[in-house]
Amino acid sequence: MYIFIWELKGLEQPSANVESIAINGIFTNIASNHADAMTAYLEKQTLYPPLIKQPPDPNLGIVVVIPAFEEKALSDSLQSLVACLAPDCAVEVIILINEAANAASNTSAINQKAFDETHNWLHTTTSPFCFHLLYIKDLPPKHAGVGLARKIGMDEACRRLESVAHPEGIIACFDADSHCDDNYLLELERHFKVYPKSPACSIYFEHPLDGDAFSKEVYEAITWYELHLRYFVQAQRYIGFPFAYHTVGSSMAVRCRDYQLQGGMNKRKAGEDFYFLHKFTPSAHFSNLTSTRVIPSPRVSHRVPFGTGRAIGDWLAGTPRLDTYAPDSFEDLKVFFEAIPLLYSNKRSDITHSFPVSIQVYLKSINAHEVVESILWHTSDYPAFRKRFFRWFDAFQVMKFIHFARDHHYPNAATDEAAYWLLRQLGQIGDEKHSIKHLLEAYRKLERSM
Repeated sequence: MYIFIWELKGLEQPSANVESIAINGIFTNIASNHADAMTAYLEKQTLYPPLIKQPPDPNLGIVVVIPAFEEKALSDSLQSLVACLAPDCAVEVIILINEAANAASNTSAINQKAFDETHNWLHTTTSPFCFHLLYIKDLPPKHAGVGLARKIGMDEACRRLESVAHPEGIIACFDADSHCDDNYLLELERHFKVYPKSPACSIYFEHPLDGDAFSKEVYEAITWYELHLRYFVQAQRYIGFPFAYHTVGSSMAVRCRDYQLQGGMNKRKAGEDFYFLHKFTPSAHFSNLTSTRVIPSPRVSHRVPFGTGRAIGDWLAGTPRLDTYAPDSFEDLKVFFEAIPLLYSNKRSDITHSFPVSIQVYLKSINAHEVVESILWHTSDYPAFRKRFFRWFDAFQVMKFIHFARDHHYPNAATDEAAYWLLRQLGQIGDEKHSIKHLLEAYRKLERSM
């Protein structure tokens, strides 16, 4: 295993203060001697020149990118990757410890300790994969966060795949507190071979529901929260929304060339995975990878205003239960989506008086009449109309409506009751009562079979 360590300060002088260390003594302070394949994306939209000087293996096909911030057990996540069965292609793992220029002293201390401990751990670990450990400091406080860290790492992964003329190579997003099944890399490689037109995929995930790593309360909370996540996606599929996919940052992968075509990763401090992956979901070839499993952590975190860590923290702070979006919101959307053919056949958008009140009010608030009229004007047949319609009423618009309906029409419902309702609608469950775990297992089984 070749292991390379890089430490870099700031964005202003990205080529300065770089230290390169070859842990096994084979490479020391190697200058870049491979041609940098400067695509239009790499030339114009990256923030750094090449960060890693060592040329990649000519057979490089998968690069796993792991952003890390205030991580105290980074090696546990890395061990999960080391334990993976090796695919046919070469694999690199880029670990990007990152912090803002105004980071608190205790943050810097935690990051430095993670850097040192990971350095030492990699030094004593054997693996067929190549690990690059980067520590980037002094990031602009306005942008420093998970989105920027993913972007820096994924841009570097893209550069390395392009440098060996493998634009079809895979960039996989992972998290510093996640684990995976040992077939993770094998199935990533196989999936994109089986689906050669797939630009990106959402990878099946399961949070741990029991164990010794966390308290009983944390495992209970994550059971409720994962049930909410799966209910939300399956409810969208039930109502006929074509882009209903999980968007979990630790559980997604993209082809290098498609990453560039869609403008790369964004710099959002939260929700970066949602906005990134939904750039690909409108593709007819976007896919789900369900033959392996990522295991995200259920730990508490307040680094972002929403998401798993925040939800678990709220539960532990005294929230009696984790609610979810009311079934009525989805039923109203279902009526709207089922009327799309009528919108087209009538060649006008003034049929909204027949819609549920929540839909009528929301459509008026976003001037939907004008939008639909424009779509009608610019499309010549129904397939083109439908495609353009859902490019407008996309995943973000669905989320906005669901929140609007929650705030003005249908208050949140108990997650177990909503999840049970949907499973009944889908014919996946009988009249008998089920525990939260049994409901979640039913959703897991359903999604794993897709």
